[in-house]
Amino acid sequence: MTHNAEDPALTAPVGAPPGAAESEPSRASGTGRVPVGRLIGVDLARGLAVFGMYAAHVGPDPSQGGVTGHLMELAHGRASALFAFLAGFSVMLITGRRTPKTGQAGRQAVAKVLIRALVLLALGTALTMSGTPVEVILAFYGLYFLLVLPLYRLGARPLAVIAAAGALVLPQILYVVQYALPADGADGIWAWPTDADGIVSLLFTGSYPALTWIPFVIAGMAVARLDLAATAVRTRLAITGVSLAVLGYGGSWLALHLVPGALSGLSAGGWGEGGSAASAWWSDTWGYPDGSTPAGLLVASPHSETTLSILASTGVAIAVLAACLAAVDASPRFRRFAGPVIAVGSMSLTAYVLHIIGIRFLGIEELPGSPPHVLVGFAVAVTVFATLWSRFFRRGPLEWLLGRATKVAELVR
Repeated sequence: MTHNAEDPALTAPVGAPPGAAESEPSRASGTGRVPVGRLIGVDLARGLAVFGMYAAHVGPDPSQGGVTGHLMELAHGRASALFAFLAGFSVMLITGRRTPKTGQAGRQAVAKVLIRALVLLALGTALTMSGTPVEVILAFYGLYFLLVLPLYRLGARPLAVIAAAGALVLPQILYVVQYALPADGADGIWAWPTDADGIVSLLFTGSYPALTWIPFVIAGMAVARLDLAATAVRTRLAITGVSLAVLGYGGSWLALHLVPGALSGLSAGGWGEGGSAASAWWSDTWGYPDGSTPAGLLVASPHSETTLSILASTGVAIAVLAACLAAVDASPRFRRFAGPVIAVGSMSLTAYVLHIIGIRFLGIEELPGSPPHVLVGFAVAVTVFATLWSRFFRRGPLEWLLGRATKVAELVR
């Protein structure tokens, strides 16, 4: 399987470049560092995110319970958070991962990010207008790139601080904006219209509102700044990821069970239609917040847009990336075994768009809820396509087109 080694910005998580496209100098194992050559583990993480997105969209409904239901539940919200996290990684690959590009190279890199953002906004809008029941993430990604671009010169520590501050503050702001401000002088809770779209959806009301998803992206930028070839750094990343996941999910469980009236407040607020509110510390099968109770800020379920949810999903994303980086470098046999998933991750924009087209073509209207064989069919089809394509071409078809679109950035002086 071949990969692009010329432009690190040509293959990406739903439109952004993969970490595998950046070359790293080899290090001797005696120094406590591993020879990575290229960060293939990032492509592996993207491939897992692709399959997770497939599971969330064309897999069985998690509310059916059992082993299948629980497996599907693991993908919901966490796969998209992993994509957003890796989007931040990708911004840094374009603009200079370890050291920011400056001068003409820096200006051209900024132009590339801007072009990618506009392409994703347009493509995401077009796919949304196609009428599929999927909340297409691409337009949200385009906005994320625009919002985080001013931060690309910062180092790992300030980026991590900004990500943490965003996770602590922005969910509360979103709660106020979405649910607590009176509209037109009216009293009580104000919710955005259910058909709100455009910038309102991208910022506040969509499935991936930028206000609370930006911390994922900035966290990915911070991790990208690190020396990921160092074993000690990878170990600290893994510990950090697990710790954040425990803090988010464990903190939510404790809050829901120790704060007086929290669980009863969720149930009284109309949540829990798909299950028990007691599972809100990790599962979204029971419903989403309606803003009628502040207890909703204590949950950590995917897409609940709370501080605890962001911490937990960021932790999962960091742990997955650390595991993928370690696994592909520790065992050549595993890397060969995971080759098909890596191939999918190396053309994740193509893989994502293909599954939207497939949903439209097959007329799937209820998401999730398809039988298992539909999910298996989607996964096998994209894996075979990516594996065969990568044998003859260095980039996925849409990644190649995206790369051509950014050629104009070379005119920047």
